[in-house]
Amino acid sequence: MRSDWSEYIQMFVGLFAIVSPLGMMPLYLSFTENVKAQRSAIAKTTAMAVAVILSVTILLGQTILNIFSISVDAFRVAGGILLMIIALGMLEAKRGRTRHTPEEDEEAIDSSSVAVVPLAMPLLVGPGAISTVILFSNQTTYLVDKLVLFFICMLIAFLVWIIFHFAPQISDRLSQTSLNISTRVMGLILAAMAVEFVVGGLRNLLPGLA
Repeated sequence: MRSDWSEYIQMFVGLFAIVSPLGMMPLYLSFTENVKAQRSAIAKTTAMAVAVILSVTILLGQTILNIFSISVDAFRVAGGILLMIIALGMLEAKRGRTRHTPEEDEEAIDSSSVAVVPLAMPLLVGPGAISTVILFSNQTTYLVDKLVLFFICMLIAFLVWIIFHFAPQISDRLSQTSLNISTRVMGLILAAMAVEFVVGGLRNLLPGLA
C-alpha cells in the first residue's frame, strides 16, 4: 500500500528530529572557531556528506540486514530502543554518547577538517539516524515512496546547509534556552516514534502479545 502524506510528514519530522541540526549548531560553531573563514565551505561539505550517507543507507540498508540475517522487526525493536535512549537525552537537552564522546570533540577541535568526521558522521548522521532511515526504507514498497524518502533526505541535507551556513546569525538571535526548548520538543517527538517502532516490532515478533 502506498504511503500517504501523513506518513511522509512523519518521515520528515522524525528524521529532522534525530539529525537535529539546530541542536548540533553550537558544536559546529565550536569546531570551526579557529577557521571562521572556511565555515561556508565546511557547511556545504557537511551537508553533501549527510546527503551521501543517507542516500547510501536507503540503497544498502536492506542488504546490510540480509548480510547479518537480521529481520526487519528485530531491527525495528533495536532501533526503537536506540532512538528512545537518544530521545531521553534530548529531553534533558543533552547530547548523548551514542552521537559522540568528549574525546571525539577534543580531537575534532584540533582537526584540519571536521566537515565529514565528526560533523556529518556521527554527530548528524549517527546510529540513530541510520537506523531510522533503514526502518523507513523498509516500510516503503512502491518506487514513489522510495523517491519521496530520498527527497526527504535531500531536504534534510539542504536544511543542514542552511542552518550551518547561517549559524553565527542564528546563534546571535537565539538564546540557549530557546535551543534547549526546541531540542526537548524534538526529543518528545522522537520518543513517541521510538515507542511506535518497538511496539510494531514486538507485535510481529511476538504475535501472542497483540
